[in-house]
Amino acid sequence: MQNPNITILTTEILSDNWYTLNKVTYSIEKKDGTKETQSREAYDRGNGAVILLYNKLTGKVILTRQFRLPTFINGNTTGMLIEACAGLLDNDHPEECIKRETEEETGYKISKVEKVFEAYMSPGSVTEILHFFTAEYSAEMKIADGGGLEEEGENIEVLELPFEQALSMVATGEIMDAKTIMLLQHLRIKGIL
Repeated sequence: MQNPNITILTTEILSDNWYTLNKVTYSIEKKDGTKETQSREAYDRGNGAVILLYNKLTGKVILTRQFRLPTFINGNTTGMLIEACAGLLDNDHPEECIKRETEEETGYKISKVEKVFEAYMSPGSVTEILHFFTAEYSAEMKIADGGGLEEEGENIEVLELPFEQALSMVATGEIMDAKTIMLLQHLRIKGIL
């Protein structure tokens, strides 16, 4: 449903290099009935999907580790981030996207996924909606090394960790990725592991 109190006046592309950064000027009607013009920048990188693979028998989860420049710039001295497997939809259905990303990044070929929720990850500046999934995995599903696609500049390390260790890594700050924390907490709250 369109908000009748918001009118987009102009949209100016500030950057269209990696993804698109727009400056949007809009009119907003406030609670007292007056109108105000505001400008904000919004980064459009498309929507994405994320998955946490878990194994009930071993009590383990599959995570990845890779260099993330924005974290390096903002104080992460190594720039390495431990996170759940994720990727952009690239016009795919979220379920198909996450199956493809899982195989590319982790080497596991999964057929059954469970969608658990959707969330805006940084709604003050980024348009992205992230589709969250979980799936069970077993050793037999490992068909490749994973590591991502070289042509996309990916250099991803696959980690298989005990679930309890992953949770403790959130508490110690070794895992600082929001989507990963949300999925680990989801497994805990649902009593899956």
